[in-house]
Amino acid sequence: MNKDAGLAFVSDSTLTQAEFAAWLTQRPAADPNRYELVEGRVVMTPPSSWPEGEGEIDIAALLRAHVRERNLGRVFGPSQGYELPTGDTLAADVTYISVARWEAGPRPNPGEFLRIVPDLAIEVISPGSARRDRVEKRMIYAQAGVREYWLVDLRRREVTVHEVEAEGRFGPGRVLNESATLTSAVLPGWSVPVRNLLVDPAAPPGEAPK
Repeated sequence: MNKDAGLAFVSDSTLTQAEFAAWLTQRPAADPNRYELVEGRVVMTPPSSWPEGEGEIDIAALLRAHVRERNLGRVFGPSQGYELPTGDTLAADVTYISVARWEAGPRPNPGEFLRIVPDLAIEVISPGSARRDRVEKRMIYAQAGVREYWLVDLRRREVTVHEVEAEGRFGPGRVLNESATLTSAVLPGWSVPVRNLLVDPAAPPGEAPK
């Protein structure tokens, strides 16, 4: 593998989704890295640093509570892989699948990646992943049929929300700072202050956003 800009490693050779899934079964159980298949190439990214790692779980917890309270669908964390119809296999930091998409299939099989395109994908970006999340993944998610894509930047203290503008394409995105309120076209009833999605490095451990 060659080292790529953004602290990732990208393979020289290309694989199909089936070959990639088989290759993953050969990885050591203790390997902490995340692997994705982007345009046929294996991309490795290291474990999340702080505060991004804490941010991922905070956002997933808020989203899951909202979705479960209203029986809207299912929420998944960063270890859930998706075999997308674009031929890419990605794992966003947080994803949401509505009841309608879940029931429409294809049927999930234990031990395999999901082949259901999520309604919402969320990436908590870091300096090492920023370009890939903002450019490559944004294009893939749009082409795959993801309806909404959030980029959460904890260091800039902002969230960018991309919504479908036309088939296979997101709009330029709404950039919301921590004083704004985030609403969503795919999450009924969701209206949350952006600051609630942002880890405050100065806050005492365990203190909820205010």
